[in-house]
Amino acid sequence: MRITISGRNVDLGDRLKNQVNKKLGKLEKYFAPDTEARVVLSRRKDAEIIEVTIPTRNGFIRAEEATDDFFASIDLAEETIERQIKKYKTKLTDKKQSALAFSDLFLDETEDETEADLRIVKNKKFELHPMTPEEACLQMELLGHAFFVFLNGDSGNVEVVYKRRDGSYGLIEPRV
Repeated sequence: MRITISGRNVDLGDRLKNQVNKKLGKLEKYFAPDTEARVVLSRRKDAEIIEVTIPTRNGFIRAEEATDDFFASIDLAEETIERQIKKYKTKLTDKKQSALAFSDLFLDETEDETEADLRIVKNKKFELHPMTPEEACLQMELLGHAFFVFLNGDSGNVEVVYKRRDGSYGLIEPRV
């Protein structure tokens, strides 16, 4: 696994890079050698944040942790990613799907750990109405939801707006 580290408003010293490589390097055994993990370290006035994104065959494994210390954030992110990997691997094994991106060693580790099954408890169907992302954010706020699916009137694409932890908004523009 290759680890790409970048920083926003952060001086990436050797000590910090080494800690990221050491902690996330423990996860190498779960991935193919050509897997690329992207790590972004950033600083806000009240927190030091690490964002880790690792692509998989069916999407991404992602963790974002914020504490008052980068080293604590790195530790938490590593634990979060490992927990997500184990859940993901268990789901693939349960469904008897292929999990070639992970090593066989991982299967042995997860056999004695059981995670709660993910269940879909509600299925919702609705009509999409054309609107701008700003209008979608307003609708999301009015409904009190954390995300909102809508049809972008300009592009004609289905998109998703969501509220971020810092109170700002994000826009997801899926591609097929």
